[in-house]
Amino acid sequence: MTAPTGSANPAAAFYAANPSARLLGTTLRVVDRLAPGLGTRGALRLFFTPLPWKLAARRPLPAPWQLTHWPFEGVRVAMHRRADLEPGRPVVLLVHGWAGHAGQMRRLGDALAAAGFDPVLLDLPAHGRSGGWRSTLPQFARAVFAAASRLGPLHGVVAHSLGALAALHAAARGLPVQRLALISPSAPPAQFIGWFARSFGLPAGLGDRMREQIERREGVALAEFEPAWLGERIGQPALLLHDEADRIAPFAASERLAAALRDASLRAHGGLGHRRILDDDAVAAAVVGHLR
Repeated sequence: MTAPTGSANPAAAFYAANPSARLLGTTLRVVDRLAPGLGTRGALRLFFTPLPWKLAARRPLPAPWQLTHWPFEGVRVAMHRRADLEPGRPVVLLVHGWAGHAGQMRRLGDALAAAGFDPVLLDLPAHGRSGGWRSTLPQFARAVFAAASRLGPLHGVVAHSLGALAALHAAARGLPVQRLALISPSAPPAQFIGWFARSFGLPAGLGDRMREQIERREGVALAEFEPAWLGERIGQPALLLHDEADRIAPFAASERLAAALRDASLRAHGGLGHRRILDDDAVAAAVVGHLR
């Protein structure tokens, strides 16, 4: 897939809305010219920090949703589960995307509860009501594994944006799950790093240094998040739903995944964008139908 340029750069569309990010980007350009090592570290700190910060997303979910916390990699991770459901229902884990929060998945969770499932909403590290201020995609995938270890084998995972890539990576690594519903999955991280660097006018070499540092720190090659690597290792039925005009996660990302996965179907939507798709009744009905 050819990387977008200019106004079509998804990272530019994402960060342009945050004045703090724009100011930091200007500082990074100066620092990277004077001291590339410091520039790389500064770029990674910004890249790993969800923006806008999670404070606005810390409102509790309404009843009957109940909040619990459990320890994970030095922070407390939050899960939300309905208290009004009888035990024994098939468990479905719902995973938000970068800079999102569990509340964004609540309407999908309510639809799944009405259809006979036991939905569990996860706040990923540094998001929502979980602890921490920075996170990474490999940590997202580890958090999905950790949640499954507490919940038992999963009937399904419903995941949005970067959370969809984390769910796919976890499934490729053996996550016990029967079915996947992926909403507006992001482009692979290596591609997004390039967009990130260009959105701030940073040199291409800095993006290469960022990738090397991430792989060294996390112990995971970013190639493991590419459709070709995932497609060879995932056999679960997967439903992909994506708005064709999504400005944050290009529709082509779902097209590549659908072509790579062994058992996948792709449904195109229009007029919903990257976020409103989570609240659409037709999308919820498609997710429920797939998980059934």
